[in-house]
Amino acid sequence: MALVSGNSANRVCLHVFILLLFFVKAAFSGTLVTSIPGFDGDLPFKLYTGYVTVGEADMFYYFIESEGKPKSDPLLLWYSGGPGCSAFNGLIYQIGPLAFNLTDYEGGIPNTYYYPYSWTRTASILFVDAPVGTGFSYATSADAYDVSDTKTAAQVYEFLKKWLSEHPQYLLNQLFVGADSYSGVSGPVVVKHIIDGNEAGLVPRLNLKGYILGCPKTDATINDNSKIIYSHRMGLVSDELYEAAKESCNGNYDDITKSQAQCYEDLKLIQHCIKDINKNHILEPKCTWASPKHYGGSVRRALEEDSDGLILSSSDTDQEFYCHTFGYALSYIWANDRSVRKALNILEGSVQDWKRCNKTLSSSYTYDLTSVLEYHKNLSTKGLQVLIYNGDHDLVIPNIGTQEWIKVLNLTIVNDWHSWLVDGQVAGYTIKYSSNGYRLTYATIKGAGHSPQEYKRRESFHMFDRFIHYFPL
Repeated sequence: MALVSGNSANRVCLHVFILLLFFVKAAFSGTLVTSIPGFDGDLPFKLYTGYVTVGEADMFYYFIESEGKPKSDPLLLWYSGGPGCSAFNGLIYQIGPLAFNLTDYEGGIPNTYYYPYSWTRTASILFVDAPVGTGFSYATSADAYDVSDTKTAAQVYEFLKKWLSEHPQYLLNQLFVGADSYSGVSGPVVVKHIIDGNEAGLVPRLNLKGYILGCPKTDATINDNSKIIYSHRMGLVSDELYEAAKESCNGNYDDITKSQAQCYEDLKLIQHCIKDINKNHILEPKCTWASPKHYGGSVRRALEEDSDGLILSSSDTDQEFYCHTFGYALSYIWANDRSVRKALNILEGSVQDWKRCNKTLSSSYTYDLTSVLEYHKNLSTKGLQVLIYNGDHDLVIPNIGTQEWIKVLNLTIVNDWHSWLVDGQVAGYTIKYSSNGYRLTYATIKGAGHSPQEYKRRESFHMFDRFIHYFPL
């Protein structure tokens, strides 16, 4: 007796094919991570890790499903700056549901704990190590590591398209592109790629709703000029020296030529005034080296590393000489541990020495975009929802520079400058702009440095939660 025949056979074959396709896709669509070394018990959220092949690169990602309503909550793509800083920064220091326990660290794998003010409470977040050479992303060809601002944007766009093709259940969720610091350069270019791809009819069509940029590098001249103005406003430079530099440099402190001798001398004096200031947070100590020392009787362990040079503190509650960079040091220990890599499903031998920020990448990186203002101007005609924010104690990307380039977009103010609150306290200041369906919210986060979410995670969560669900700050 025949098992099937005619149309029935075709239907059976089709069903078998669909099932095989499903299992093949599942094998390449990331693996559920239920527990990680250093975390007590099973993870209370869904974490997936995996790779997406883009050209000769294998892009590593962490995906955390929304802890709220994953079927309807937005999808946020997030990658960090540098260039060359891992998205692990976002996951554990900034916007993710994990944090290191810095108290009484005594060696071994650092402990992590569930952090309640995670952006994953209200959105699914796709963290990607971009560009290739960052974090756990790797390539099989040396030439593939020759990347640039524009290549990074193209790489992130292709990664996103492929990931969504493998996870079609998220294609209907509203999509936001998120980036911070130096990735503020490539972030708007990624958004432009998505819009161009949609308009060209490429599949899958991405349900782009907007983008989010934290302390974004945008225009080199505006950013460099703003550092001088900010230093004066914060009392780091005297009125007399600032006025002298303003006159001798004609208000432009970027790309000084030898013919501008007095301007050059004035800027040298300004740099002398701020050279010992922590640029990431002007109120915190500057920790640029690592060596075992005694400070007020407490012994500090030291961890040498190529990128930052860090002091390891035996207790984050000891404020005699606490370094923010202590938490960074723990990431090297954690991510280079074999058991951690096994839990995260890292391909063995793909990345020998994980770095939080791979500064060797800069030797092969081409900085081919000094300004992306024209991209922002173009995007301001596309009816997007946009959130831009700064910490107000950040001397790397000062808030006044961000406010200046936003003004260049010539948008209409719909809600003028005012404070925004968390639990009845001023969390920062905000202003909202609009133009033909394009909505841009700019916010400062009071007391925060670079990047703001590292210093004010709770306030940053409330800012994001209100924005992503269309409530005013």
